[in-house]
Amino acid sequence: MIPFELAEPRSLKEAISLLDNADETVRPIAGGTALMLMMKAGVFQPTRLIALRHVARADAIKFGGDGSLQLGALATLGGLERTKGLRDAFPVIAQTLRTLSNVRVRNVATIGGNLAHADPHMDLPPVLAALGAQVTVAGPKGERTVAVENLFAGYYETVLARNELIAKVTVPPLGGKRAAYVKVTTRSADDWPALGVAVALDAQGRNVRSADVFVSAATEKPIRLKAAEAVLRGAEANEANLKRAGEAAAGEVETMADARGSASYKKELVRVFVARAVRKALGLGDAQGRAA
Repeated sequence: MIPFELAEPRSLKEAISLLDNADETVRPIAGGTALMLMMKAGVFQPTRLIALRHVARADAIKFGGDGSLQLGALATLGGLERTKGLRDAFPVIAQTLRTLSNVRVRNVATIGGNLAHADPHMDLPPVLAALGAQVTVAGPKGERTVAVENLFAGYYETVLARNELIAKVTVPPLGGKRAAYVKVTTRSADDWPALGVAVALDAQGRNVRSADVFVSAATEKPIRLKAAEAVLRGAEANEANLKRAGEAAAGEVETMADARGSASYKKELVRVFVARAVRKALGLGDAQGRAA
């Protein structure tokens, strides 16, 4: 690696002041689990890194009085995984974290970094999008709120300016909704997925009032499957309707090929696993995510 400057601000305001909107070689670094690999591979050569680890009060994890989950951007995935009450309040997040990479990475990687990195293979972004989570973005002109659904602009791209940082993430209370995340891996359960599907359903028994359905890994960013949602809305989650939802999802999504599968293979996965995610959310079984 080439030499670079390392700054260690003590406040969010100071960190933002050290960023340069015109210089792409100046980057913030939190857990560094992805950025350090990029630097070692020579993909990214920084002139200055803004280390965020000493920013005060940026790693808090707490539940709001309304049941919402409020996450400081520097809270680690491992810290979230171990948060008391998470499994009861947001079981889908707790279950997703169990196979999100490995425990060593989860103990270092941060919530904000996980979102800002915008790797489409990440497990948490589609889950947070389906749950209606929002990020608070801080910059020189103050703060703005962006839905996680709208945070990603493309492959490894977000709507963040270079002199903006994610300050916190807020997940609204789950209420009576039921949510699930399934992923398809060709190797171990914690491997990068070939497909991830997250759903959040407002349902009574098998009758779905409304559905939020997101797909990732097979696409360049997490995307909402509007056609599948339309099929599920107001319908009974029977085999015929679940098949229709899978067909609608496969018909609307543009999949991408990578080392984990061809575009046509991933489209077929979408067709099958949208139904499986709905079944899992409703407790109907058949949600295995390992590929043969």
